[in-house]
Amino acid sequence: MRYMVTGGAGFIGSHTVDELVKRGHSVVVLDDLSSGKEENLADVRNKITLVKASITDLEAVRKAVHEAECVIHLAARTSVPRSMKDPIDTNRINVDGTLNVLVAARDAKVKRFVFAASSSAYGESPALPKLESMQPAPISPYGVTKYVGELYSQTFGRCYGLENVSLRYFNIFGPRQDPSSPYSGVLSLFASAFLEGTAPVIYGDGEQSRDFTYVENAVQANLLASEAPNVSGKVFNIGTGSRYTLNKTLEILRAQCGKDLQAQYDTPREGDIRDSQADITLAKELLGYDPQVSFEEGLQRTIEWYRSSLTKEPEKS
Repeated sequence: MRYMVTGGAGFIGSHTVDELVKRGHSVVVLDDLSSGKEENLADVRNKITLVKASITDLEAVRKAVHEAECVIHLAARTSVPRSMKDPIDTNRINVDGTLNVLVAARDAKVKRFVFAASSSAYGESPALPKLESMQPAPISPYGVTKYVGELYSQTFGRCYGLENVSLRYFNIFGPRQDPSSPYSGVLSLFASAFLEGTAPVIYGDGEQSRDFTYVENAVQANLLASEAPNVSGKVFNIGTGSRYTLNKTLEILRAQCGKDLQAQYDTPREGDIRDSQADITLAKELLGYDPQVSFEEGLQRTIEWYRSSLTKEPEKS
């Protein structure tokens, strides 16, 4: 099958591309490399087509999607704090850009459109775990843009017959997640802090909890969503079904790294939710989703990858 993966040089995208190539699929990656890195695709670079362009450029998207049978749309401005500071740019990329990809997919007669949605759509509803039937109530511009992407995908299904599946990711983490930005995922920041021996920063009291989901599980979901029958128009939670507080996560990291680092606590960040946990029953039943990598195993793999990356760094300079 021929795939187009937007954001395919990014964190989740590059792992998805690796697996698609491994399974023998033809892949076109569309990425402007604003946050993705070409080096993330090093292992498959000579087996894919890389189009360096933004999803905000409709003509570039049209060219990239030519002859694709499935689109996995991962490209986005992914940061909640950044969306609080710059909602206009977040909307331009996440809403206008997604609309461009949908239009191009419709016109190219793509068979299936898989959209990377977000658990941020649920907002601060206290009920746990989160069920897809709950009313979305996002509390950040980022959450709004991701929910709009779901609605647009479903509308293109109803109006134009474009098969679509939206996956609400719950705190995906793992190798290639960039810790160099203040907007990075908390686990990439924790991992680099432990390896460098600096105090990890927690915004809040550390008792906030997340359904941390190793990237390999998200990749599994992406591929299942691109192939599963009779799921068009549906939204699925992609997590593990469990949750860990940030304080508990630090305990695990201390044990895994053999370092007794104490956290530095700071004021909570605007737009951050308190607790998050997925009910993955629907994804199991209709997609056959079955997360294979536990949180603690994923954390160990992630630490090992960052350790290996840090030791390689001096060789590059």
